Amino acid sequence: MRKLEKNRLVQFIGKVMEESGFKVYKDFKTSRHVIDIYGVLSTVVGDMGVVVAVKNYDEEWEVGLDVLKEMEMIGKTLKASKIVVVTSSYFTNSAINYGGRRNIKLIDKDALVSIAKKFSKKEHNIYETPLNEESDDTDNYSPAKSSSRLTPSIFSSGKRGNLSKGGKTKTPKPSYDFSNIIPGIKAILSNTLALIVIVLLLSTIVTDIIGIFDKSTALIGISKILSSALLAYGLVFVAEKDLNVTLTKGTIVFFVSMLIYVVLIIIL
Repeated sequence: MRKLEKNRLVQFIGKVMEESGFKVYKDFKTSRHVIDIYGVLSTVVGDMGVVVAVKNYDEEWEVGLDVLKEMEMIGKTLKASKIVVVTSSYFTNSAINYGGRRNIKLIDKDALVSIAKKFSKKEHNIYETPLNEESDDTDNYSPAKSSSRLTPSIFSSGKRGNLSKGGKTKTPKPSYDFSNIIPGIKAILSNTLALIVIVLLLSTIVTDIIGIFDKSTALIGISKILSSALLAYGLVFVAEKDLNVTLTKGTIVFFVSMLIYVVLIIIL
């Protein structure tokens, strides 16, 4: 692989995303930041947003926690479904651990090599400068003491491969290549109103099943409360993967569900 100038590396990543069906906006401006790439994938349940930071560092310089936390903040501001950090070098151990916990996709030099080898079967003129040559467009960053290289991976969470699957162009499908979670399910579970409806429906089904075997009003009531609580907190955790968000959002979903049950009992 040959090293690209920053703007050409951004162009390459953007091209790979476009081949996967994303609408790509480069140098996307928010009220306080400029994002290298903001990708939008249209699905049957709505648009899925992805924020991508591209860091063109020399190999001995590593991307640390500060970059990940900054992108995480931007992602929350834009309500993005996925955060991706791409670098021509590597990540610190702490950044790798943090990215794994926070579901932030990290793509290092080795992963870029893997992607480029497959994608360049169609795009032969992307690389012009040797990887070990200096570039005038290299980002400034202080070298980190420790180094941990990631194995080649793609714009996905948890599994490795190429975003465009072997460099072959495919008709864009309503799927989310940046995540292993089915886009429709993730979008629904990320919506508080949808979660409330799901909790109401599923807890009602559970209590109806229990009611077939035991008509006790007390048992049915307890079952409805317990099933609502388990569903509320469980589904939020599946979608968010964050304990603090789970406690806050799960509590909201649970109590609103209970309030709706009370209203329905009074009305009916």
